[in-house]
Amino acid sequence: MTHSNRPMSGGAPSDPLGDELRADLSRAMELNGIGGFVWDVESTRVVLDPSALAIFDLEPGEFDEQISTLYRRIVPEERPGVRVRMAEVLVDPRCSTSCGNYFRVRRSDGTTRWAHSQAAIMRDESGRPVRVVGVLRAEPHYAEEQSTLESERRHQAGVVQATTTALSQALGVEDVLTALTSHEILGPVGAVGISLTVLEQNRLRRLATVGMPPQYVRDLEYGRLDDDRPIAEVFQTQKPLFVTRADIRANYSMLWPYIKGTGFTASAVLPLMAQARLTGVLAILYEGKKGFSPEERNLLTALSATVAQSFQRALLYDEEHAMAVGLQQAMLPAKIETVPGMSVAARYRPARAGHQVGGDWYDVMPLPEGRVGLVVGDVQGHDIQAAAVMGQLRTALRAYATEGHSPTELMSRASTFLRDLDTERLATCVYVSLGPATGQAEVVRAGHPSPHIRTARGTAQLTVEGGPPLGLPPGLPLSLPDPGDVPYPIHHFRLGPRETLLLCTDGLLEFHDTDMAAGEQRIRVLLDSGPGPGDLDRLAEHIVASIEDRQGQEDDVALLLASRTTPDLSEANA
Repeated sequence: MTHSNRPMSGGAPSDPLGDELRADLSRAMELNGIGGFVWDVESTRVVLDPSALAIFDLEPGEFDEQISTLYRRIVPEERPGVRVRMAEVLVDPRCSTSCGNYFRVRRSDGTTRWAHSQAAIMRDESGRPVRVVGVLRAEPHYAEEQSTLESERRHQAGVVQATTTALSQALGVEDVLTALTSHEILGPVGAVGISLTVLEQNRLRRLATVGMPPQYVRDLEYGRLDDDRPIAEVFQTQKPLFVTRADIRANYSMLWPYIKGTGFTASAVLPLMAQARLTGVLAILYEGKKGFSPEERNLLTALSATVAQSFQRALLYDEEHAMAVGLQQAMLPAKIETVPGMSVAARYRPARAGHQVGGDWYDVMPLPEGRVGLVVGDVQGHDIQAAAVMGQLRTALRAYATEGHSPTELMSRASTFLRDLDTERLATCVYVSLGPATGQAEVVRAGHPSPHIRTARGTAQLTVEGGPPLGLPPGLPLSLPDPGDVPYPIHHFRLGPRETLLLCTDGLLEFHDTDMAAGEQRIRVLLDSGPGPGDLDRLAEHIVASIEDRQGQEDDVALLLASRTTPDLSEANA
């Protein structure tokens, strides 16, 4: 008896194995919680197999094969989103292959479960959707996965926020480097080391590092663009590079000798791109990490963008700050006038809180009859115009002093001069005319702090009645009410031998956490504790150092110190 595989007359060929495999496929889908469905778009009729119906908690006999019945099983707050998504894929011809959607189903007992649909859109010749054919599956772990993902997103946002906070107070490059190497940045990203490298004249230069091997720090402060190092590679490609210990051993022979004896296992080497310009490369090192997940790579890329913006601002700040300080210094006296019988020292320190130039100045001027004029002033504002007005006002004061005007007349003329400049700027000023041989002095002030004198008994501030700021128009509240009043009254005093006179701007006296009285007390302490009149330069540095120790200096500081070096005539005769 022979057998044939040809079909029997009037029927399909017998295929027991195929039938068994198809049955197993159906059972496999059922065992894995996967069901199928077919939706006829025009009639809105939808057919689900038993596994798909079970996902919606429906029995075959209770389902009316209407799509609206399935929508009612979806939790209310998610129905609009599912409808919108389905409408979008039906009209979008690009969704002919496979489109997916996550949603929650409310079961008969009131509980909810996550489900996922994956479907293909069947279209006619005109592109009109005809059938939707797909599968449904339960997603019992979706909520947990979403929670983990959300937790990871919160962690990423927290890391970026921590970095932003750590860099928020950074002004110059040194501030950025200090923040980058702090625990506030290293801790949240789980790193053990970090370095920042820049390119200067086609040469790599490492600006800061922490947690790197000592030999690496010593040998590789500088490098070349063609070095066999990940940092050099990123400078050339301008793309992030994530390397493991195995990568370094296999591909970076120059770096491996420094790494092989350490616990480093991975590194993220990130370009600092700001406004499409590469400003540096940040390398972050890890111990124990074997690689970087897509989420970690996204986090570190976002982190590098934050650092890049801060670093670019810091570079610009340092550049403009250096230019502003240079301009300010150019407008101050190139050197202090040599005054017979007097020792004089001066200092100027720009504000730390901004890069613009200010209007603080000091000057020492020879006067007729062997006297000397000492002046410290402050033009309102911190900008180029303030510096320009300061230069003009300083020149005018020198001219009036050289002409021999009295202190009162000199100050009145200077006020008129500033008002006529029509800049709407005011200025404060203190002016002293002093005779080195006798110590007899006259002082006037225009809205400015009074001078301090250090004697053998200690430091005290002179009580000097002041006039209004320079440039103030007549008739304003700060102007003198009576035209007959002397606008800038003269106060007479005497500077004895070995006594020290201090003139300064209010930046030396005022600080954000103290008032003027506390600042004056601090100056008295500094003068009393500083070097003697024989070394005014050291005393000036002593005072300035106290300012530089204060974080966030908010105003420019100018100071002028003067001391008589000749004894009184009576002492000399004795």
